Amino acid sequence: MPTPNLPATRDQRLAYLFLRVFTGFDFFGHGFARIFTGTHLAGFAQGMAKGMAAAPLPPQLVLATGYAVPCVELLVGILLLTGLFVREALLAASALMLVLIFGVTMKQDWNVAGQQLLYALVLALLLFAREPYDTSWPAVFRSSTGR
Repeated sequence: MPTPNLPATRDQRLAYLFLRVFTGFDFFGHGFARIFTGTHLAGFAQGMAKGMAAAPLPPQLVLATGYAVPCVELLVGILLLTGLFVREALLAASALMLVLIFGVTMKQDWNVAGQQLLYALVLALLLFAREPYDTSWPAVFRSSTGR
C-alpha cells in the first residue's frame, strides 16, 4: 500500500486496472452467456434448481436465485469494466459470492466452494486496494510523478 506521502505508481494503478478488468470480464461473460446464449435465463435457473435439489434449501428460493445470479453477474461485470460504481459493484459481487458459497456448502460441494472462495478473495483484494489504486481510464495512462 502506498503511504500518504507516496502516491501509487502508474504500474500499480495499471495492475489494479488489469485485475479489475479481468474480474469484470469474468462476471460479464458468466452473466451474458447465462442470459443470452445456450438455454437462456430460464434454462439456467431451472438447471441450477435441479443441481441444488440435494441441498436442504427451498426449491423456490433456489429457482429465484437462479434467475437473479446471471443478472447480478452481468451488471457487476459491466460496472467493473467501465469503472463506474466500482465499490458498489464489488460489494454486490461479494454479497453474491456469500449467497453462492452458502448454497454450495449446503449441497456439500467443497470443490465449487473452494473455487468461489477464490473469487471472494479477488473481490476482497479489489475492494481493499480500490482507494489508492483505482482511477479513471485516462488517468491510468498518465502520471504526474513520472513513475
